[in-house]
Amino acid sequence: MRIRTSTIEDLPVLQEIERAAGLCFRDVGMDEVADDEPLSLAELGCYQRAGRAWVAVDDTDRAMAYLITDPVDGNVHIEQLSVHPDAAGRGVGRALIDHIAARAAAEGVPALTLTTFVDVVWNAPYYAARCGFRVLTEGELTPGLREIRRSEAEHGLDRWPRVCMRREVSPGRAAPAPPGG
Repeated sequence: MRIRTSTIEDLPVLQEIERAAGLCFRDVGMDEVADDEPLSLAELGCYQRAGRAWVAVDDTDRAMAYLITDPVDGNVHIEQLSVHPDAAGRGVGRALIDHIAARAAAEGVPALTLTTFVDVVWNAPYYAARCGFRVLTEGELTPGLREIRRSEAEHGLDRWPRVCMRREVSPGRAAPAPPGG
């Protein structure tokens, strides 16, 4: 596996990954999440052109996971992380997060943030136990994170408990140079 920036050719594959990864939400009674359509090619293209979309690829250079980010209140916000079920359980998602954390540290960004489901084992519990994130209290939420949560609520995601999480990054740690990225 290696990590590189996304190309325009990857974008339809990212939608496939998102659809496949979403199916596991059916197993925990979250059919609406499983049925949610991925970002459009145009939306994904905006992330790709802005240099805020990364893919983990196999030895044939086919994407098996992706991560997209937004700048939010001086931090790098993980907008979406999806791993194809065929690549699940192999540390691919964690590798993408670590890659982005190293890049953020090299750029002097203090932290990564994300929002996620509290009671889904591969969401908040995973990010806390395996990826170094901690749950933020209401008082720690920045204006940008509050806006993200408001938007999520408008889209019905608050039907299930959600939290904002943060991972501090170590300043000065150089990001690995991804081949082709």
